[in-house]
Amino acid sequence: MFLDVLKDTVLDCLKLLPFLLVTYALMEAIERKTGDRLADAIAKAGKSGPILGALLGVFPQCGFSAAASNLYSAGLINMGTSLAVFMSTSDEMLPVFIAEQAGAGTIAKLLLAKVLIAAVSGYLVVFMIRRFFSDKEKALIDHRKEHGHDCSDDGHGIIAEVLIRTIKTTAIIFAITFCLNAIMEGVGKDQLSALFGDVPVVGEMAAALVGLIPNCAASILISQLYLSGVIGSGAMMSGLLVSAGVGMLVLFEENHNLKENLTIVGVLYAISVAWGVLIEASGIVF
Repeated sequence: MFLDVLKDTVLDCLKLLPFLLVTYALMEAIERKTGDRLADAIAKAGKSGPILGALLGVFPQCGFSAAASNLYSAGLINMGTSLAVFMSTSDEMLPVFIAEQAGAGTIAKLLLAKVLIAAVSGYLVVFMIRRFFSDKEKALIDHRKEHGHDCSDDGHGIIAEVLIRTIKTTAIIFAITFCLNAIMEGVGKDQLSALFGDVPVVGEMAAALVGLIPNCAASILISQLYLSGVIGSGAMMSGLLVSAGVGMLVLFEENHNLKENLTIVGVLYAISVAWGVLIEASGIVF
C-alpha cells in the first residue's frame, strides 16, 4: 500500500508542477510591478477602504495581507479595511486550484464570494467600531501613527522567488497529498468526510482553526481537502477566509498592542466561521 500511495502522490505532484511554475511566474511579475502602488491606494482609500481592500486582497497572495498589517500598525488603515484584506487574501489557494485544474468558473465564483464577504464584513466591523468604540479607535490610530512602520521586501530576484515558491508549495502539496491518500486508502473518503460533516458547525470551526496557522500550508491543506471532497463549501470557505498567510505574523510583529491583535484574530475567526456555516446551510457549492 505504501508504494502505491507514494507512486500516486509523486505522479500527482509532477502533473501540478508546470502549472505552479507558470502561475507563480505570472503572480510574481504582477506583484513586483504593482505591489507598492496598491498599498498606497488602499492607504488613501478612506471610506472605500473595505471594498478596495477586499478587491486587492484577492491578489497577490499573502504579500498584500502583510502590507495591510504594516499599514494598520502605522494607523494608515482601520480595522475593517485590514480585516477585509485578510478575508479576501487567497494565499496559496489560487495556485493550488489552478494547478488542480478546478475550472475557471469554480475559481471565479470562489474569488468573487471572498471579495463580497470580505467587503461586507469589513464595513460591518467599521460600523460596529464607530458605533461603540469611536473614541478608543481614534486614540489607537494616533498612537500607531507616532511609532511608524517599515515595509521591506525579501531581497530575492524574481527567478529565485518563483523557484522558491514553486518548490515550497510542491513540497507541502506532496506531504499533504501523501497523507490524504494514505488516510483515504485506509479509512475511506466517505468516513473521513463524515468526521467534518456529521456534526453541524464543527467542520467550519475546525477548518477556521487550521486557517489561522500563519503559514501557506494552511490554505494548501484546506484547498486540497475541498478538492478531494473531504470537506464541503462551508468548511472550505471558513478556512480560507481566516487564512491570511504571513499577514498575521506581521501584525503581531509590527503592532505591539497584544490585546488589540488578539481581538482582530477573534473577530476574524468568528466572522469566518459564521459565513462558513451560512454557506453550508444554504447548500452553496463552488
